[in-house]
Amino acid sequence: MQTNPQTNKELSFEDFKAEVLNDYKIAVTSRECSLLGRREVLTGKAKFGIFGDGKEVPQLAWAKAFKNGDWRSGYYRDQTFMMAIGELSIQQFFSGLYAHTELEADPMSAGRQMGGHFATHSLNDDGSWKNLTTQKNSSADISPTAGQMPRLLGLAQASKIFRNVKGIENKTNFSINGNEVAWGTIGNASTSEGLFWETINAAGVLQVPMIINVWDDEYGISVHAKHQTTKENISEVLKGFQRTEDENGYEIIRVIGWDYPALVEAYEKAGKIAREEHVPVLIHVQQLTQPQGHSTSGSHERYKSKERLQWEQEHDCNVKMREWIIENNFATEEELTSLEKDIKKEVRDGKKAAWTAFLAPQKKEQKEAITLLSNLAESSTNKNFIEKIKNDLASDTEPLRRSIASAVRKSLRYVVGEDSPEKRQLIDWLNNYFETIQPKYSSHLYSEASENAKTISEVKPNYNDTSEEVDGRVVLRDNFDAIFSKYPEALIFGEDAGEIGDVNQGLEGMQEKYGELRVSDAGIREATILGQGIGMAMRGLRPIAEIQYLDYILYCLQIMSDDLVTTRYRTRGKQKAPLIVRTRGHRLEGIWHSGSQMGGLIHLLRGMYILVPRNMTKAAGFYNTLLQTDEPALIVECLNGYRLKEKLPTNLGEFRTPIGVVETVKDGTDITLVSYGSTLRLVEEAARELQQVGIDAEIIDVQSLLPLDLNHDMVKSVAKTNRLLVIDEDVPGGASAYILQHIVDEQNGYQYLDSKPQALAAKPHRPAYGTDGDYFSKPSTEDIFEKVYEILHEANPSSYPKLR
Repeated sequence: MQTNPQTNKELSFEDFKAEVLNDYKIAVTSRECSLLGRREVLTGKAKFGIFGDGKEVPQLAWAKAFKNGDWRSGYYRDQTFMMAIGELSIQQFFSGLYAHTELEADPMSAGRQMGGHFATHSLNDDGSWKNLTTQKNSSADISPTAGQMPRLLGLAQASKIFRNVKGIENKTNFSINGNEVAWGTIGNASTSEGLFWETINAAGVLQVPMIINVWDDEYGISVHAKHQTTKENISEVLKGFQRTEDENGYEIIRVIGWDYPALVEAYEKAGKIAREEHVPVLIHVQQLTQPQGHSTSGSHERYKSKERLQWEQEHDCNVKMREWIIENNFATEEELTSLEKDIKKEVRDGKKAAWTAFLAPQKKEQKEAITLLSNLAESSTNKNFIEKIKNDLASDTEPLRRSIASAVRKSLRYVVGEDSPEKRQLIDWLNNYFETIQPKYSSHLYSEASENAKTISEVKPNYNDTSEEVDGRVVLRDNFDAIFSKYPEALIFGEDAGEIGDVNQGLEGMQEKYGELRVSDAGIREATILGQGIGMAMRGLRPIAEIQYLDYILYCLQIMSDDLVTTRYRTRGKQKAPLIVRTRGHRLEGIWHSGSQMGGLIHLLRGMYILVPRNMTKAAGFYNTLLQTDEPALIVECLNGYRLKEKLPTNLGEFRTPIGVVETVKDGTDITLVSYGSTLRLVEEAARELQQVGIDAEIIDVQSLLPLDLNHDMVKSVAKTNRLLVIDEDVPGGASAYILQHIVDEQNGYQYLDSKPQALAAKPHRPAYGTDGDYFSKPSTEDIFEKVYEILHEANPSSYPKLR
């Protein structure tokens, strides 16, 4: 079931008739899936449903213009399109609705996302890239409204890079001369989101082959367009973006969403413009409907007038296409009725097959558990209680795995004091059950390939007798030079990253040497800078997206958290976006550039690495490590370290800082001090002063927060010193609490402690402006000294009398 993309070729009447009827069949099939899918939710077989009904016909036209190598970045209304390009079957549609956890059943996400979220597979089973030019590609959807827009920009920009940058001609499995178009979809109401506007502006500036489809049914859930969009018309508002003979901009196309031939013509025109000219296009598809309302959570009869509901029935795109088919003698009323009847049966059969396949493994697991519970009951003095649990489980004709696991776990409470072969057998089964089943819900948060970022071994920087002391920014600059020379697919972009070589001169001269497409300036638009990186990384490039200051991460945090870090997870390892995000922060003066939102980032960015190098050599080493692998990471350079002197290594581009490995910066015996980034320099200064009063502190630089201390070296230090202080410039309860919990709880450091483990964090407010603002807002050398001294005073007051 796939639409014919060759509509621009001359066809005989019979061939064209067959194509039209095949398209109509896809539209009706998709509609029937939506209707039956809603019923499955309302009867309790599925948790939630959100469907693409009312958008079928324009998606058929879109599919005809969509070619191998193209990319989709859409949202949860595009099921007809996925069916039309041959990437979604009826059974797969329902498997996604039921959350089937096998990729063979639900290739979109293996049950990790609700139905309506679509993806194709970019990776082979071993994590290597497929040939993306020989298939139709869909980047994995996310639910947040307009969240798909920044990624769309990057997917389109990749074509521009492939077409215009020399040295990557051999990347033929990603692009053929940049001819690929990135197609986005968005509902008319979601065009109110800032992410849409930021993307619109950025694509107009960059002039990339990007086409945005706006599905306009005049509502955003229950809210009419008059409350959403000025003039109630997004293409009218965007008229100023229309290109002219003298100025770049967009091609803007309006088309009626139920006019099949006009839609086919519009999409053919849009695809040709974007593909050949690398010009962005907006297609405003108007007069669409949403026959079942927004989702299964409500009914649109509550907020649409009788007149509107009547209009929607009459102007339903499937109804209008049916009328057009009959009027043009492609089929009779009777023939279409017969076709529709057959499709209803086909959809019912597909739904039944999906449900049967979904239940089959759980019924097998249920049967195994019942047998084991029965055996346990016979061997236990609490037989009656266990029998009840077993019978309740057996009565469940449509068992979920939680019911199976819950029953087995509860039964073990009744045999706590017993020891029997039946009990041991049940425990073994339960442990194996979790070992087997848990990965279906938890795997691929990070790369599971045999070689991933955590396995890249350290290569130390080399020096010789002539190695000179230079500003730290020179180490970065010269290492970037080595990177861009070694990796032609590497590129960097951000605010002030291009012409002036970034605000701290870490990219000095790089644009002049490698060109504006590889080292480029970007507007003040952090979300789409991040989106550029995601999209290009998904297409085989190695982008470094620069966010000028750590504080500005907040502007793109939603994209990082919802899109970037979940890419591998939500596709169960079938897509990846190895984007490196570069930023700088820590210890600058004032509220807005002093950033240390590390606690928040640690929690929100699970799925990427958070690296916090203490100097520029360590930072450069992290870039080198990441380019050896294929995982996303955030590198936070020390903002006040660019002018500090460091030796210039001789093996630029080759030395590597290991990920997840802490470094003992100073050995000591009395207390373990743990910190990172700019604060570490204050810790080192405090340790020197503590040495003068007889306190020998051991200093550990964590280097990376995600992952943190994979080798459990911090607890080895605590076992030696028996005391622990974690120092951080984040707010109380932030990164310092995270590190402390890791040492005391996960590494079981509590058993070695002779004093209370403590954290020294910043005040709970942003730092006030000026040098004094930093001193009284974040831990100072004196704060660290006094806190350590206080801990030693408590342990040995005679040797360390009270300070104050």
